Amino acid sequence: MTVETGVGAGTAAQAAALLRTADAVRHRSGQLLERARRGDSRWFGVDDGALAVAADEVAALTKARFPDLDIPYHSRWRHFGAGEIDRRADLDSLLGTADGSERARAMVDLTVVSVLLDAGAGPDWGYDEIRDGRQIRYARSEGLGIASFHAFLAGTFSADRERPLQVDADGLRGLTEDTLATAFQVSQDNPLVGLAGRVTLMRRLGEVLASQPAMFGERGRPGGLFDVLAGSGTVAAHDILTLLLTALSPIWPSRTMIGDIALGDCWRHEAVAGPGLTAGWVPLHKLSQWMTYSLIEPFEWAGVDVVGVDALTGLPEYRNGGFLLDSGVLTLRDPQLAARTWSPSDEMVIEWRALTVALLDELAPLVRGRLGVDEQAMPLARILEGGTWAAGRATAQRLRAGLPPLSVTSDGTVF
Repeated sequence: MTVETGVGAGTAAQAAALLRTADAVRHRSGQLLERARRGDSRWFGVDDGALAVAADEVAALTKARFPDLDIPYHSRWRHFGAGEIDRRADLDSLLGTADGSERARAMVDLTVVSVLLDAGAGPDWGYDEIRDGRQIRYARSEGLGIASFHAFLAGTFSADRERPLQVDADGLRGLTEDTLATAFQVSQDNPLVGLAGRVTLMRRLGEVLASQPAMFGERGRPGGLFDVLAGSGTVAAHDILTLLLTALSPIWPSRTMIGDIALGDCWRHEAVAGPGLTAGWVPLHKLSQWMTYSLIEPFEWAGVDVVGVDALTGLPEYRNGGFLLDSGVLTLRDPQLAARTWSPSDEMVIEWRALTVALLDELAPLVRGRLGVDEQAMPLARILEGGTWAAGRATAQRLRAGLPPLSVTSDGTVF
C-alpha cells in the first residue's frame, strides 16, 4: 500500500491538495481493502482465492481481443473508434491546414467535454449514426462518445460560427438542455439519464474556463491545457491530473467540501484515516482520471512524451467494480443489498468504488504474469482496456442484459 506524501493538511487548501493526488486515492482505498479483509466491513467480503480466477478471465479476454498484445490505452478515443471507424481521421480532415498545436488544442477540447459528458447513459438511450447511407445505433459509452463527437463537429460547444471545431467558454455557458437533447437525440422514447446534470456541468465548465484566461486563453478553451503542459516536450501523467483537479475543481457540485473548496469525486467514510482535515475523506476522481487517460494520446500525437502513466489508478466505476462482484472477488455481506437503489454518497457505494481501485492494483500483476509481460509493456491503462473494463461489460451482459450488479443513481457528474 502506498503512503500519502507531499503536503500538510492543516488548512482547507492543504487538505484539498493532498486529496487531489493519486497517492491519496490509492492509500485510502488500500485502507478500506485491509479493513474488508479483516472482516470489519459492514458491506463487503473479499475472497482472495477468486483473484486468480478473475486474473485468468481478464488475461484470456485480453488475449482474445488483442492477440499480439498491442493494446491501446483505456481512453475516450476507443469510443470515438467504435464500429472500427477512424473518426479521428474525419476530424483531421476537417481541421484542414491547422498546425500541430491547433490540432492538439482541438483534440483536447473534444476530449474534455466528451469525458465530462460520459456519465452513465442508462439502459434505454442510444445514438443513431448515419454513415455511408447506413444507420447504426450505439448505446452506453460508445453512444455517448459518438454523440459528443458529432456535437463537437457541429459546433455545439463553440460560440464562434466561423470556428466550429473548438470548445469555448461562451459556447458552454450558452448551452441549453434543448440543444444538448437535440445533439444527443434525446426524446421521450430515447431518455438519457442525467441530462440536466450534464448541461449544468458544461455551464460550470464555461464559467471556470472564462475565469482563468492565463491558462485557457481569451476564448476560454480547454485546449489551453496543451499550451500550459506541452512546452518542454515531456509531461508526467500525474501533472495532467493535478492540473485538471486544480483548474477545473469549481465545476463540481458543492456537495463535498472542505471549507469553501469543492472536492468533486471525494466522499466521507468514517473508517478512513488521514492527517488533519483530510481524515475521513476518500478521494476517487473517476472522471478526472478518465480524462487524464484520454488526454495522453492527443499529447502524444502532437509529439509530447507522456511519462509515469502508472501513477494513475484504476477507474472506480461500475464496469470494473461490477466485474469484481460478478467474479466473486468481492461479495455482498447481505445479498439483499443488490435489490436497492443507491446514491454515490452512500457508504456502501463509496466503499465498493474504493475496493475496486485497490483490487485492480492487485489484479494487474497477476494478469501480466499470465500474459508474460512486464509493467513497462503493459501499464494499468492497457490492462483496463484489455482488460478489466471489457470483462465487466461481458459479465454484465451475460448475467443481467448489460446492467451492473448494483444500481446507483446518476446525476451525470460521477459515473
